[in-house]
Amino acid sequence: MAERSRDWLDQARGDLEHARNDLQGGFYDWACFSAQQSAEKAVKAVFQRLGAEAWGHSVADLLTELSNRHPVPETLHDAALELDKAYIPTRYPNAHPSGAPRTLYTRAEAVRLIEHASQVIEFSTRLLSEAP
Repeated sequence: MAERSRDWLDQARGDLEHARNDLQGGFYDWACFSAQQSAEKAVKAVFQRLGAEAWGHSVADLLTELSNRHPVPETLHDAALELDKAYIPTRYPNAHPSGAPRTLYTRAEAVRLIEHASQVIEFSTRLLSEAP
């Protein structure tokens, strides 16, 4: 398999930009989801560089697996847990007791998740710069 960590990181950065645009447009559900996607792809970039398999969509699980190779700050893991909560419910009305996701997410949540994703990208970028 070709090593494509740069592509994964580039997509992660694009997803973060998408999240910021959604925030500005008031699409807070999509901003939250795009932030989660951004973080997921950033961590998967590290796995790509390491030549390791990265299964699943949970940022927290990916970071837990990565912690077997590199120390992961607890604060980053906590941020990942919050990001993971945006993976499905931001997109599906039946993930909530009532209401469409587009009406259930707030600007503050979107801002917070975008910041979490930024931290995951920064962490992943540092690891990628250290990897052979």
